[in-house]
Amino acid sequence: MTTPTYETFLTDEPRPGVVLLTLNRPDRYNAMTDTMFVELEAFARRLDADSRARVLVITGAGRAFCAGFDLAAADGLPGLGALGMLDQQERAARALLAIRSLKVPVVAAVNGPAAGGGLSLALAADIRLASPEAKFNAAFVRIGLSAGDLGVSWLLTRLVGPAVASEICFTGRLVDAREAEHIGLVNQVSESGGLLDDVFRLTEQIVANSPGGVQLSKRALQANLEVGSYAAALELENRGQALLTRSQDMPEALAAFREKRTPVFRGD
Repeated sequence: MTTPTYETFLTDEPRPGVVLLTLNRPDRYNAMTDTMFVELEAFARRLDADSRARVLVITGAGRAFCAGFDLAAADGLPGLGALGMLDQQERAARALLAIRSLKVPVVAAVNGPAAGGGLSLALAADIRLASPEAKFNAAFVRIGLSAGDLGVSWLLTRLVGPAVASEICFTGRLVDAREAEHIGLVNQVSESGGLLDDVFRLTEQIVANSPGGVQLSKRALQANLEVGSYAAALELENRGQALLTRSQDMPEALAAFREKRTPVFRGD
């Protein structure tokens, strides 16, 4: 995918259909800034319009995934006033919502510490793989803020359960990679040096499937976290299946099965 040059991250296409976004402020442990939030939202809008993109992978340059909001820029926050702070908070929230709302799957390759807003970014992904060096914490309470920030209170609770989420958020303690795997915060911990290899093996499996099937699966999984009943979930699923039977990929898959060959999906 051809993209503009961004100040706070790099983009690449290491495999067909796989877009790699690397947060690129290693001297600041890839800490977030207002510029990063604006660029992430713009990037997500552009990616959503690219029909060739099938998976987004997010990782960090250097030793960290993302250290959260850059505290070097935090001194001015108390002076913004209520509406000014709300504007800044909403800018950050729009960026993470844009990433989470992408129609293609998002995989977080957590290569090091993911703290505060960095944890929020990892949680916004659909799937998380971690290196042994990964560490997670909801550090908000340590700087006088709430862990109800950028989706943490909603997403973390659904991943690890309310009691574990409460303990992590109330203490602000570190969760290492092995514990994160044990409690379901990450799907898998890779061997040292093998994180991206594992991520790309995963993305190959995703890309091998029908684009429409994967995208509507993501839509159903996310939307049904928010509906209030089994009946509503079934209604959403029924619509997705009905739409997909109108595509060319389903008859192609059936023909390939009969002919004992690999299907060629077109995503239309």
